[in-house]
Amino acid sequence: MQRLRKNDEVVVISGNHKGKRGKVLRLNAERNTVVVEGVHKIKRHVKSQPQRPGGIIEVEAPIHASNVMPVDPQTGKPTRVKFKTEDGKKTRVAKSGAVLVSQE
Repeated sequence: MQRLRKNDEVVVISGNHKGKRGKVLRLNAERNTVVVEGVHKIKRHVKSQPQRPGGIIEVEAPIHASNVMPVDPQTGKPTRVKFKTEDGKKTRVAKSGAVLVSQE
């Protein structure tokens, strides 16, 4: 089980985008990266195709997973994640004890 999941609310803790918050859009477990909504936007030059027009578009680029922390649902601050096993089910729990649930 991973500490981060899709649709988790996270805050960037280091780098050029430190302090920004957003929702996790994609995870890449092999490269250990995440794409966060509204964070680390880059410009892409896209060729015109029948489905869409061409031009310069802004997209979110991946950042390393160690540079983000999930937000505690009770306090709204960044928190570390631990795991609890109850009734044979493993759940993600914030350091304060609040259960982390991703909005899907």
